[in-house]
Amino acid sequence: MSTRDRAAPRADADLDVDGAIRALLLLMPRLVGRVKRIPIPEELQSLELAPRHLSLLSYLLFDGPMTVNELAGRLEVAPTTVSLMVSELSRKGVLQRREDEADRRRRIVALAERQRPAIDGWLAQGATAWRAALEPLTPDQRRMFVDTLRAYEQGVADGSG
Repeated sequence: MSTRDRAAPRADADLDVDGAIRALLLLMPRLVGRVKRIPIPEELQSLELAPRHLSLLSYLLFDGPMTVNELAGRLEVAPTTVSLMVSELSRKGVLQRREDEADRRRRIVALAERQRPAIDGWLAQGATAWRAALEPLTPDQRRMFVDTLRAYEQGVADGSG
């Protein structure tokens, strides 16, 4: 393959698998770098939030209050892992726990109302960018995109990616 063949493909050219891999390997570090530079709101900076907290906060923001077991299922981690995160974030005033009216043995986890605007503002930048990228696609194209990212994540986790 000549140097010219290895150049970035034209925007209007069809990508073969190697061309798409090359484009994504070049894009991913920039993408991750840009996401990492989204500033954490001042109100949240002292809370030492880690990437592991983002998915949990996103679920509670977008889907509303839920139990630890429901969160664990969505995050695909053990309930004890979620319970530890919920305890940590509750102590920091990010989350609140309350009894489930239907079953007093269960606890419902929700964002603390005081922190909701800051969390919403923090996650909104990413949501706005995703909306702009995904709205032009058909539902089938969106499903393929999400499934592709999941397959990539699994391949990296398995050591095959």
